[in-house]
Amino acid sequence: MEDLLSEMLALPFGMTRVEWRRSSRARRVSLRIDPMGGGVVVTLPARASRKTGMALLMTHADWVANRLAALPDAVTFTDGAMVPICGVPNRIRHMPSARGGAFLLDQELHVTGRAEFLPRRVGDFLRQEARRRLGALVATKATLIGITPRRLAIKDTTSRWGSCAPDRSLSLSWRLVMAPPFVQDYVVAHEVAHLRHMNHGRLFWALVDELTPHTRAAIPWLRAEGARLLRIG
Repeated sequence: MEDLLSEMLALPFGMTRVEWRRSSRARRVSLRIDPMGGGVVVTLPARASRKTGMALLMTHADWVANRLAALPDAVTFTDGAMVPICGVPNRIRHMPSARGGAFLLDQELHVTGRAEFLPRRVGDFLRQEARRRLGALVATKATLIGITPRRLAIKDTTSRWGSCAPDRSLSLSWRLVMAPPFVQDYVVAHEVAHLRHMNHGRLFWALVDELTPHTRAAIPWLRAEGARLLRIG
């Protein structure tokens, strides 16, 4: 997929960031909301024109406006901001004269050093926590089915919380570290189950149920709260 342009456009409901992307696999023009950036993404097939994309965008302007308005407020990594870790809110507290990088203490995420380094240090801490916590879950559940993943990548994805490649490489979103433990447990179980079944058939779901008891609670939670996690950082 090729990124063509990102621009601010005056739509009927106000100025909106629009990202234009071209995909050789797309069969029709499509729209989707980018919860992380708070804009709209227009995907064009190989031979579709920008004019065609604009026509679709204007036709669905009300849908875009409603979806953007429904997005949770964005939370940036700044002193005083609240960031959930394993579902528990933690306040970012800047400690400029202290040492230790970033660490948790009494439901606060203490961040040392100069203020301009704070966002990066918070992000690095959350990614490290994600690798530690999610990596331990992957190891435990992979042992249960007797299949070792080729590798585990911690990424920042917008369309899925995890994936399993045919070569048995697993990928998980670092943002899962902000979700409650039962949600983490389900997502990891889902991706580990794909190490044996690269589909969503009956045997796959039966294995997921063996690996986690949280499917019925986690899926609705992700649908309701997932966008909020994408708005943090």
